[in-house]
Amino acid sequence: MARDNGWRGRPARSALEWPGMRSHYAWLPPHADASTTGAHQVGVSFSAHTGQERRAGGRTVRGDIPPGTAFITGPEAISWLGVAEPTEALEIYPDPGLLAGVGFDTGRPSIEPAAGVHDGVVFAVASLLKRAHVTGAELSDIEASTLSHRLVEHLGHVYPTGDRFGAAPAGTLGPATVDRIVQYVHAHLAGPITLDRLAALATLSPYHFARAFKSTTGMPPHRFVTTIRLETAKVTLVSSRRPVTEVAHAVGFGNVSHFRRLFHREFGLRPSQLRPPHGRPQHGAAQHGAAQHRKNRPFPPAPGCVTVPR
Repeated sequence: MARDNGWRGRPARSALEWPGMRSHYAWLPPHADASTTGAHQVGVSFSAHTGQERRAGGRTVRGDIPPGTAFITGPEAISWLGVAEPTEALEIYPDPGLLAGVGFDTGRPSIEPAAGVHDGVVFAVASLLKRAHVTGAELSDIEASTLSHRLVEHLGHVYPTGDRFGAAPAGTLGPATVDRIVQYVHAHLAGPITLDRLAALATLSPYHFARAFKSTTGMPPHRFVTTIRLETAKVTLVSSRRPVTEVAHAVGFGNVSHFRRLFHREFGLRPSQLRPPHGRPQHGAAQHGAAQHRKNRPFPPAPGCVTVPR
């Protein structure tokens, strides 16, 4: 797939197989046709949407979608009734055997639906997989397998079906603690964010917090904070004409050269390349490319847009 497909207005799509799951990435331009998100998936919208309509279970819902929002589908697919803005999305389809292994109905493993949620664990796992799609970053089989198990354990604890409620795996943080940390990071992007402060939010020592946070999300705390900063900067760059220097400072990077290096490593593009070619701001994420180190299968004709109405 050509590197600039998504940014030049053409769809960028890829699907990768991993141990215990598969992931679908899409950058789609605005489109009037309906698209579908499949059943039993976990997804994140990395783009913002206003007044997005979706239909599921015979009901149509309209709502705004902040970037970084997660949603989980159960046994029913979701239809998205046209999308007015460009969409950048990642969907994860866990292996049914893994779902059954953590206590879901072994006959019909399912995920409790959740629309428009802020979930730091899902965001972290999706971000790691998205980077593999977008830049071809290496993710070994053992790393991917660990992520799939971590994600499914999280689903079993936070989104159980019926009356079954799982316990948080030993050595991990509870969802309420992760929520506090994510909220703090978003609220303090422009200023210093220290390990000591994050550990205090979890009432743990810095050492034990760092270990528990990585065990929970798959990312060490510093990488998680950097990912949120870069994703926030990306959305700002493609939706406004603010100077790169100003955007970098707004998300906590005092050294703009360092910001540019990290940005290129994360997205495979320089910040200036996210500017619309004719000077008109857009509202989607500019992404490109597909991972070359794994088999890249054709995406379905009507790929699901990972967007989350609230």
